[in-house]
Amino acid sequence: MELLHYKILVKGKVQGVWFRKYTKERAIELGLKGFVRNEANNDVYIEAEGLKEILEIFIERLYDGSSFSKVSEVVYDSGELQNYSTFDINY
Repeated sequence: MELLHYKILVKGKVQGVWFRKYTKERAIELGLKGFVRNEANNDVYIEAEGLKEILEIFIERLYDGSSFSKVSEVVYDSGELQNYSTFDINY
């Protein structure tokens, strides 16, 4: 069971709508580690680490988003494992 690292970019109406909080809650529920932050261009950037199957579930849940968000696209790629110990909101 190999841990993977995903770099994820979420596009759409995802800032000012509690999307980072939603993302952190879903990540913790799934046991993922990493962080989420807003980007200057109104996208949300996430780094998440966990098992491939769990990361795939996480990606699917990102499309649901928070109550007021509207996700138009989720783009992700694998990266180098960082061994995060928690999942945080970075400001």
